[in-house]
Amino acid sequence: MADPKVVPIRQRAGAGKGSSRGSGADMLAAGAARASGERAKRRRTPLLTDASGDEIAPRPVLSAVDVRATDVHRPRPVPKPARAPAQKAAPSPVPATSKRVTPKTAKPSAPTAPGGSGIDDLVTVAVATMRRAAAASGLSGDEIERQVAATLAFVRRRLSGDYTVDDFGFDKDFTENVYLPLLRPLYKSWFRVEVRGIENIPSVGGALIVANHSGTIALDSLMTQVAVHDEHPSHRYLRMLGADLVFRTPVVGAVARKSGATLAANPDAERLLASGELAGVWPEGFKGVGKPFSERYKLQRFGRGGFVAAALRTGVPIVPCSIVGAEEIYPILGNLKTVARLVGAPYIPVTPTFPLLGPLGLIPLPSKWIIEFGAPVDTSVLGPAAADDPMVVFDLTDRVRETIQQTLYSLLLQRRSVFF
Repeated sequence: MADPKVVPIRQRAGAGKGSSRGSGADMLAAGAARASGERAKRRRTPLLTDASGDEIAPRPVLSAVDVRATDVHRPRPVPKPARAPAQKAAPSPVPATSKRVTPKTAKPSAPTAPGGSGIDDLVTVAVATMRRAAAASGLSGDEIERQVAATLAFVRRRLSGDYTVDDFGFDKDFTENVYLPLLRPLYKSWFRVEVRGIENIPSVGGALIVANHSGTIALDSLMTQVAVHDEHPSHRYLRMLGADLVFRTPVVGAVARKSGATLAANPDAERLLASGELAGVWPEGFKGVGKPFSERYKLQRFGRGGFVAAALRTGVPIVPCSIVGAEEIYPILGNLKTVARLVGAPYIPVTPTFPLLGPLGLIPLPSKWIIEFGAPVDTSVLGPAAADDPMVVFDLTDRVRETIQQTLYSLLLQRRSVFF
């Protein structure tokens, strides 16, 4: 009796013509073979075809080395940035005292006028340089700026010819704007000149200033000229009487003429004094300038008294002048007389710095100066005829010389130091 739960397997038509009925195992084997044949057929079916229907060749099988090579050049996935939150937090309020910092961005610079900024920079540098030079020379920035403006005006007048020169060659415009400004740094900052008795110089009319001479180079006469102009209330010009060697020297002679100097001769001195000018004379001459350091502040002979005769003829007062400090600027230790004769100079000094240091030896030592003007000697009471009396002339010359010598000794006792 057959089991109702078992479903009989029916044989297909024509499949089992050789046998009437197969066993269950044979039927299972046949089913497995059919199934495997279908799977093999599906594996042989191309999975990819091109547009024409032709089969695309399958990819070649890669070896282990090829797989590593492709892994090297295979692009790696880039992680995506995290999304910002949907709601942004409100910015915190900035305090009133703080400043918001914003990123700086490059902005195109505004076009400038050609040469404008360069000229402004040059002017700024020039002004700063002038102020530093003013501070070094003891002047304020405003003073030196005014001096620069005056110098520019002076150049304009020179180009236009708007200036005058007197019979002796004195150029007031040149003296005011070029000559004296060049000497003031030496006067104020280097030698720190102290002036006494400036009230003894008359404000108007002629007068003769007689001073001692020293210093190897005649800087004492130049400093006296600056002192008279700058310290006197009337800012008078000192017309110096110089030796002929000064006017025969190139450049120096022309500058001396323009600054008011003239030859130390009685006719020229009398003309200056008679016209109401203030004249200055250094009677020692080269004997005083070139004396050795061992004889410092010892006055040499005052010549023949020609300056006294000129003062007597014109009736002007004589103002003794004593200068302390000039002896130490170039201490003379020796004299090259042979070389001096060859070059036609009165002396060739040997100092602690010259000629050992060459051109640097020409820099004077910064000694402290004192210039004192003594009480004037009145000559008008003697009359012009006294100029022809040798005894009167010699007596007055010795009187002036002795006054200057005693004043020098007094100033040396008062001086604390050579350089301070």
